[in-house]
Amino acid sequence: MTGLAAVLMVGGVLFVWLGSDGGTAVSADPRALYGGTSETDVALMFNVYSGEEYIPGMLETLADYDVKATFFIGGCWAAKNESVLRLIAESGHEIGSHGYLHRDHSQMDVEANLEEMKVAHKMIKGICGSDVTLFAPPSGAYSAATLDAAESMGYKTILWSKDTIDWRDHDTALITSRATENAEGGDFILMHPTENTAEALPAIIDGIRAAGLNPGTVSDAL
Repeated sequence: MTGLAAVLMVGGVLFVWLGSDGGTAVSADPRALYGGTSETDVALMFNVYSGEEYIPGMLETLADYDVKATFFIGGCWAAKNESVLRLIAESGHEIGSHGYLHRDHSQMDVEANLEEMKVAHKMIKGICGSDVTLFAPPSGAYSAATLDAAESMGYKTILWSKDTIDWRDHDTALITSRATENAEGGDFILMHPTENTAEALPAIIDGIRAAGLNPGTVSDAL
């Protein structure tokens, strides 16, 4: 990212737009975390509202490479895929919340944000048996109200530093390069359970390790 291009206020949150060529809007509120402080660890993050058919194979790949990742789970998906969520948890991966209905949290007040978070939290905990401490807002959409609600839940609000855009671009090589190019310690790499991401996962892990970094969970990278 290169120089400061713009400053804007959205939903009570101040953003700065960095870079001139497809740059990234980053919140000035330190509660929105776009990466961690680790110099050696990189987070593999999977936001899950679909793609359950690809998850077992991805879990096998992660096990083969002895890597743990973070799965942000949509509550309504969990309600329909309890056995898959249990498999993720029993495999030792970190579980976070991705809300319940994939709503636009930036357009919701604190109470509405809390309602989504609480229902998802209850669903995920009921299936996995463990508390959730991380929240990834759907589509990365949030406001000051979202951050306030997450903070009151004891959540860290997690965004990303690298977006594979795998939900749109079904290109294994492109997903791999977006995940690994110029990888740095503390990166949060955003992915989803798709066919091409499942295919790319071994090369992504190899690429991160080739850069002298450790692929792991959000908590590792933090």
